Amino acid sequence: MYFDRASGILLHPTSLPSRFGIGDMGEGAYRFIDFLSKSGQRLWQVLPLSPTGYRNSPYNCFSAFAGNPLLISLEELVKDGLLQQADLTNVPAFPEDYVDYPLVIGYKMDMLQRSFERFRNQRDTGFEGFCIENKVWLDDYSLFMALKDSFGGLAWNRWDKGVSQRETKAIKEASHRLSDSILFHKYLQYIFIKQWLGLRQYAHDRQIKIIGDIPIFVAYNSSDVWSYPELFQLDDNGNPIVVAGVPPDYFSQTGQLWGNPLYRWDVMAENGYDWWAKRFQVMLRLVDIIRLDHFRGFEAYWEVPSKEKTAINGQWVKGPGADLFNVINQSLGKLPLIAEDLGVITPEVEALRDQFSFPGMKILHFAFGSGANNPYLPHNYSKNCVVYTGTHDNDTTTGWLTRTSTKAEREHVLKYLGKTRMNEKHWEIIRLALSSVANTAIIPIQDVLGLGSKARMNIPGKVLFKNWAWRYTQDIQNMLNNECQERLLELTGLYGRT
Repeated sequence: MYFDRASGILLHPTSLPSRFGIGDMGEGAYRFIDFLSKSGQRLWQVLPLSPTGYRNSPYNCFSAFAGNPLLISLEELVKDGLLQQADLTNVPAFPEDYVDYPLVIGYKMDMLQRSFERFRNQRDTGFEGFCIENKVWLDDYSLFMALKDSFGGLAWNRWDKGVSQRETKAIKEASHRLSDSILFHKYLQYIFIKQWLGLRQYAHDRQIKIIGDIPIFVAYNSSDVWSYPELFQLDDNGNPIVVAGVPPDYFSQTGQLWGNPLYRWDVMAENGYDWWAKRFQVMLRLVDIIRLDHFRGFEAYWEVPSKEKTAINGQWVKGPGADLFNVINQSLGKLPLIAEDLGVITPEVEALRDQFSFPGMKILHFAFGSGANNPYLPHNYSKNCVVYTGTHDNDTTTGWLTRTSTKAEREHVLKYLGKTRMNEKHWEIIRLALSSVANTAIIPIQDVLGLGSKARMNIPGKVLFKNWAWRYTQDIQNMLNNECQERLLELTGLYGRT
């Protein structure tokens, strides 16, 4: 693994407190890093940082390479002279405990546009170099976003034929006509990277590393599919032939129909997996370790005909397997990856994970539904794994213990802990994670705070307004600093993770 023994917190930046309706890379993020440092944590895990599309899911983004401009801190822009303090006086009455995405998008994009107008009148010597350095993805992405804006937000397959099919003449004309909008989107990426790298350096100065997240698949309505249709299984009209999902599982009786277009792995292999190499390179400029989402899909993935309404009628199809990671390792060296090996895991998936010594994931919420051989029970762990109380797809630990677990699971938890009752339910499960032999332990911030089901980040397979929207308030920030910091530091030190 990448530490002898360490622990950290799972928290997506959108969940941080701020007065602008969504967490960002400003004061709240820096204070959170201070909390990590003072509580003995060495890791901060985030969800994908890309610009979100459908239903604001960070696993359904407009680009596999770009950063989410909604995370840009307006207050940091004031410090840089790109906004004035007076610009931030008429802030809407945003909800404190969740993200109202439509309201946030309208407000923040207006503020970002205002900052862009000032930026154009300043000389920033770093911007041109940034555009050159990131040209391999930035040009296509910025044109894609400018076109999407010009077509009222429509998906790219509903644009005029010339630009949707990337005809040379049409692309040249659009690039000229939309030059201001293209420059705006390049500016947003420049500011995002600048602010994020500043935040990352602040974390590094406090011996904290960041775990990022790469979804295996990309959204259909993305710059990636529009720019490289030959890499995806599309018909002559650019529509997906088959799409991604998972069969019926713990979360859904009909499986999960994600709808992402599937890769043409044969074409990617012929190109030396160049697209994947670039994706890993860009990500490792932002984070220190990568959680590779849906790792089992690299061994075999669930392929569903695009016209199906559920994921039931799919089939397993072999993925690139070891060939991808061998090629990537040859070009980039050994990557610091965590394999998200949840779901229907076969011996072949485990063999692929172990061939490259990738640590897998252990979820305590999954540990108590069967007997002593359950692989999620701590006595069955190897050191090379990452233990979580739960993930962003689970209920909170308090919610799980009081609402969504079965009576048999709750009784099993008590027997396993050697208790007849639990007075501090979430801390008992946190202790179990931290005391395990797993080299790495990650605790969602909701569990540190002991919050119930209302603080859940996502319910898989359901389209809900509150998915991906949870935030903690300034009052909870004070609770973190005053009540949780010392307790977490004590447990982390007790079990040798500091």
